[in-house]
Amino acid sequence: QVQMVESGGGLVQPGGSLRLSCAVPESRFTIESVEWYREASGEVRELVATLHRNGRKDYAESVLGRFTISRDAAKTTAHLQMDNLKPDDTAKYQCIARDKDLRAYWGQGTQVTVSS
Repeated sequence: QVQMVESGGGLVQPGGSLRLSCAVPESRFTIESVEWYREASGEVRELVATLHRNGRKDYAESVLGRFTISRDAAKTTAHLQMDNLKPDDTAKYQCIARDKDLRAYWGQGTQVTVSS
């Protein structure tokens, strides 16, 4: 089963930045749309950011102005740039990418911890 390869999580102080990546293994397909979710311990899973097929970008209100979703020109890697991180951003982040046939591919998840 093809899965996206996630990277970029870690421990960062409040106010810091991290850049998450979500890559297609061996460039097997192109990313036409992608969503980033996060789930904090004991919390409901939250849709954080979406890059739609038409290029439109949507963000959860909680991250608007701080997070940026993008995709490289080759459409094989998606990113979530996270700036001005807050302790409430602590969660496991997971990407879901879709190919031209709308098939979904899941990342394994990466932990982001914001703490001083």
